[in-house]
This record gives sequence, structure tokens and C-alpha cells, in this order.
Amino acid sequence: MATAVTRQERMQRRRVEIIQAAVELFQELGFHAATTHQVAERAGLSVGLIYQYFGNKEDLLRSVIVDILGQFRDRIPSAIAAAGPDPVARLRAGYRAYVDVIDENREGALLTYREGLTLSPDGRDEIKKLEIETAAPLRDVILEGIASGAFTDVDAELVVHNLVLTAHGWALKHWRLAKTYDVDGYADRQLDLLLRAIRP
Repeated sequence: MATAVTRQERMQRRRVEIIQAAVELFQELGFHAATTHQVAERAGLSVGLIYQYFGNKEDLLRSVIVDILGQFRDRIPSAIAAAGPDPVARLRAGYRAYVDVIDENREGALLTYREGLTLSPDGRDEIKKLEIETAAPLRDVILEGIASGAFTDVDAELVVHNLVLTAHGWALKHWRLAKTYDVDGYADRQLDLLLRAIRP
């Protein structure tokens, strides 16, 4: 049993190493210029081993994006749940979890914007579906806040759209924003601005 767990952990660690190497190379060279051989070399693994984890280079790019979306899926609901019943606290916790994932994956987030259209139509459809699913907990908190009177009767979808855009803005404009804010200050100020617009 311990051996199986160790093997699973090793496989997961290798997968993460491959994805990290791919993000670095796709950022440095561009998705089309980077080769699977270069990814393997950067990760310190054989090309054959890369293909045991990923079918092709597009599958690797898709996995970079899906992994980030998976972090949203895993972390946002638990952050909201831990914040208690107050809708403002729940929204703040959920948004902060979203921004934290972006901050920890800035290069991957940039890669998503730059190379996402490289994916096949099926790959793009998968990403769109996951994006909607991972933002749903934020929408639910806003709807709860509207129902309780904590928020005005706003367009919840549009509010979520703005939350997601400002979170991604931390990666897209980090070169500029980081001169003025750390991630804590950025997240707090962005949410404070939004709350002024949606609270009674």
C-alpha cells in the first residue's frame, strides 16, 4: 500500500514538473516554437516519459490551463465555506482565493490568454465550460447576498465577470500593478471598489 502511494506521489510530482517546464518554455519561446524535446530537457526527463503523461503538445497546453481551473474549483468553495454566513465575508474570501490562484500561477494565466486559441475547438469548449463552473461559487454568494439584502439587486453574472477580470488583471498587468500594490492590497482594494457598487 505504501509503495502504491509513493508511486502515485511520484507520478503527480513528475506531472507538475512537466507542466512547470512547459509553462516556462511556452512563455520564453512561444507555444509553436517550443518542442516537446525541450520541455523534457527542461524537466530533466526523457521525451518518452513526457508522452506517458501527455498525448501531445496541445494536450500539455490544455493541461496547464485545466490545472489552474482545477485550483479554482478546489480552493474557492472551501474558502467561502470557511468564511461563515456573512455574504460580504464570503465574497471577500472567494475572491481572495481566486486572486491567490492567479498570483501563484501568473505565468500560466498569461499563457492561457496568449495561447488559448491554439487549442482545438473541443479543447476550447472544455476550458469555457470549466471557467463557468469555477466561477459559479462566486455567483452563488452574490445571489445569496441579494436574497438576504446584503447586496442590491445587481446582475450577478456581470458582477462575477468583473471579479474574474480584475483577478486576471493581476497577472495581465502585474508588471505595472506590482509597483504600487502587493497581492493583498490589490485584492482588497478591488473588492472594496466593487462592494461600494453593490451594497445598499
